[in-house]
Amino acid sequence: MREPLQTPPTLRPDTLRITPLGGLGDVGRNSASFEINGQRLILDCGVLFPDENHPGVDLILPSLHLLGETLDDISCLVLTHGHEDHIGAVPYLLRRRPDIPVLGSRLTLAFLREKLKEHRIRNVNLREMEAGSRTTMGEFDLEFLAVNHSIPDALAVLVRTKAGTVLHTGDFKMDQLPLDGRLTDLRGFARAGEEGVDLFMVDSTNAETPGFTTHEIDIQPAMERVFSHASARLIVACFSSHVHRVQQVMDEAVKAGRKVVYVGRSMVKNMTIAAQLGYLKVPANTLIALDDIDKYAPKDVVIVSTGSQGEPLSALSRIANHEHPIITAGPGDVVLLASSLIPGNENSVSRVINGLTKNGVKVVHKGNALVHVSGHASSGELLYCYNLVKPRNVMPVHGEVRHLHANAELAIATGVPRENAVVVEDGTVVDLHDGKVAVVGRLEADYVFVDGSTVDAVGDAELDDRRILGEEGFISAIAVVNLHTGELVEGPIITARGFIDEEGIFDSISAEVAGGLREALADGAEDTYPLQQLMRRRLGRWVSKRYRARPMIVPVVLAT
Repeated sequence: MREPLQTPPTLRPDTLRITPLGGLGDVGRNSASFEINGQRLILDCGVLFPDENHPGVDLILPSLHLLGETLDDISCLVLTHGHEDHIGAVPYLLRRRPDIPVLGSRLTLAFLREKLKEHRIRNVNLREMEAGSRTTMGEFDLEFLAVNHSIPDALAVLVRTKAGTVLHTGDFKMDQLPLDGRLTDLRGFARAGEEGVDLFMVDSTNAETPGFTTHEIDIQPAMERVFSHASARLIVACFSSHVHRVQQVMDEAVKAGRKVVYVGRSMVKNMTIAAQLGYLKVPANTLIALDDIDKYAPKDVVIVSTGSQGEPLSALSRIANHEHPIITAGPGDVVLLASSLIPGNENSVSRVINGLTKNGVKVVHKGNALVHVSGHASSGELLYCYNLVKPRNVMPVHGEVRHLHANAELAIATGVPRENAVVVEDGTVVDLHDGKVAVVGRLEADYVFVDGSTVDAVGDAELDDRRILGEEGFISAIAVVNLHTGELVEGPIITARGFIDEEGIFDSISAEVAGGLREALADGAEDTYPLQQLMRRRLGRWVSKRYRARPMIVPVVLAT
């Protein structure tokens, strides 16, 4: 049951107030506010991608409005890694205050820098932090620890304050055979535990998954089989930030004698950055431009594409729908979906798989081969970390509600008192003081929608209208009346879009509505509003009874 809204009390001195702005209940829009003694730290600022319940919406932002009108108290923005669900909303925050210091790893800031260019945000204060480094930003003493994830250069953050110490894992796992050799800093976790961690904020995404997350290197045999059996065109779709996966594809391509071509703007941009910074090793004479693909036989090229989540405008979706201007896929071709499903994208991915299969393409995916492993710690790894850190309090983060609860139960199993394992939702206000946590309030943390160039101009009412229009269509009814003489001058003229297209369908109800308007006018109707409502009611009842449908009904009455 959702907790009611409750305004938190005034923040006491030397008390750390933590307010999740997003990411607790969703896999996306991750962000949290840490506030103490008049200063604030923002940890991550990501986006959530819309699903079919958000028609026309481009992005969903964290609840940045909870920061208030003035942002002058923000000491810094700390980014744990470069995935969109952690950095995608940064431009929307920096638009309001461009000089906020932004701390992150080298690759994370490189991805962010390109994003800020697209938003035409310049002269930003980006500060590169390495694993093992430590710095002070106002009231916050920050130490950064290496963690491995499905993107290089991810960091956990140790936040020391006068109220106590918080360890936030970011997104992480404990891959003992990472492709880049960069291990999760368990020694650093242990040192923090020996010093004393008052609050452990832990990635919950795989808390329900038993055991340990499979090593990235373990997908190599399946990748090799795909390359060895592909005799024609081969397309590998993955996240545009998954440098490790692209490196594996690059290595297999070299062994198979295939050239590599990137397809999708974000893939080209991110892999170019990764190669320039040394995170991606591209052998000489391996990479070719998309414009040159026709110079090679399909069996001599591997295409690395965006669209593993079935995004409608992605390269892979356009290929599946025969809409890509250059690339086609048909009988004999192979598509490898080298990624896991983000919750909510199942239908979109199924549509792409079905479309490709209908075209004669063989689709290899996680459901029929070991071609992807998660970037998040499973329950065995989480238990290991709880025993290593021995936190006084725990707040699970990053995941759906069931993931958060499962993570809390793991913490409790290792000895954390149940009352000290707090499962909260976005907008819940938690105070840390003298090593103790307490829920002190809850603020409204609704979605903030980006629709084109507008932010937060679309609300639930508008989305409801869009869903009705998309699913049920709309009916318009126009009538002209003379309020002085009480006459129906013309109409009603009833038309529809997205509804049943049948000649004469509205004849009977048109006569009934006309009769109702005449009766209302004869009874002395003095303005058009009650006449419009009469039209809406009669049309609505008729459509519901006859067709069991709920189209949007737009009545218009013009007075002469």
